[in-house]
Amino acid sequence: MAGVSLKCGDCGTLLKSVEEAQEHAELTKHSNFVESTEAVLNLESDLHTKRTGHTEFVDKTSEAAKPISLEAPKPKDDVEMDEAGDGSSSQQEEMVVPEVNQQLLAELEEMGFPKERAIRALHFSGNSSLEAAANWIVEHENDPDIDQMPLVPVSSKKPEAPKPSLTPEEIKQKQQELRERARKKKEEEEKRMEREREKERIRVGRELLEAKRIEEENERKRLLALRKAEKEEEQRAREKIRQKLEEDKAERRRKLGLPPDEPSAVKPSAPPVEEKKSFLPVRPATKAEQMRECLRTLKQNHKDDDAKVKTAFNTLLTFAKNVATNPNEEKFRKIRLTNANFQERVGKLKGGIEFLELCGFEKIEGGEFLYLPREKVDIAVLHSAGSELNSAINNPFFGVL
Repeated sequence: MAGVSLKCGDCGTLLKSVEEAQEHAELTKHSNFVESTEAVLNLESDLHTKRTGHTEFVDKTSEAAKPISLEAPKPKDDVEMDEAGDGSSSQQEEMVVPEVNQQLLAELEEMGFPKERAIRALHFSGNSSLEAAANWIVEHENDPDIDQMPLVPVSSKKPEAPKPSLTPEEIKQKQQELRERARKKKEEEEKRMEREREKERIRVGRELLEAKRIEEENERKRLLALRKAEKEEEQRAREKIRQKLEEDKAERRRKLGLPPDEPSAVKPSAPPVEEKKSFLPVRPATKAEQMRECLRTLKQNHKDDDAKVKTAFNTLLTFAKNVATNPNEEKFRKIRLTNANFQERVGKLKGGIEFLELCGFEKIEGGEFLYLPREKVDIAVLHSAGSELNSAINNPFFGVL
């Protein structure tokens, strides 16, 4: 039986508690105390007899006696400090890594996921199952903090009930499902990108077909215009030769002393009218006519140097073809006027720069460059320029008259 009192070994006094033993020791300097099974009698009955006259009592001390506690009570100050300490810790609560199911964590790590990502997935998926954690990883794989270790307050860190672990076959199955899900997602993305690329290819193909149709139509018109121009040039050249022959004939008759031919015998010639028309101060109405007139001026101003004129025409044709073929390339749409080769081939020849300006080029940066803005590129105008240049290059009678 546990002790219900303390007995002083020096004087035999029974004491109810450690507090009474401490007081007894302070008063008597006794220090030898042992536990006793004797209960301390309640001596208040004498007082009750004096007050009431009652003399019969029943001893129930053994029923009310309780085992004595040998722990000294904590001072009141210590209790208050403990309570204060609890309050401060709640204000500055420590952040810790959340507890997760270690079996599920190990299985996720076996599947190849980093530990931080696995812990984060288990914590935010409720630590419920491997499948829930894997689904969470797939849905949040693009999160910027996916591989950062999560932290939670220490008070919210609760142990989780152990979950049944997966067998190796189930782990392999889950891994296969995750790989299959990732593969399907990648295939869907690739299909979407392929659809976008196919739409772009169709759009570009339509634009190329339309550009080819326009180019063929312009080429057909250019050939018709070229044949017509060749016939006109040939007719004017023949008429000029005939007039020259008539003048030589008249000169020979004059030297021989023969009378000149009768005016009625001389056939009226239409070309002088053509020549007269060519000298009229009439500005060409269309851009193609302006380009043709510009090329005529260039050839007439340098008619003594056919090689230089042909080089200028070929250079201008190269500029027009490059821009028409590659309108998005800025290097074909920007010409440095101070370039020595450009000056030698086109810049010094009157009419060369004017022809490029008719194609859409503009002087920029104080006249240092000729530049054709992308939004001002006119494929039809460039094709027309190419047609006029081809006609001038291939027609030996171009600009003779």
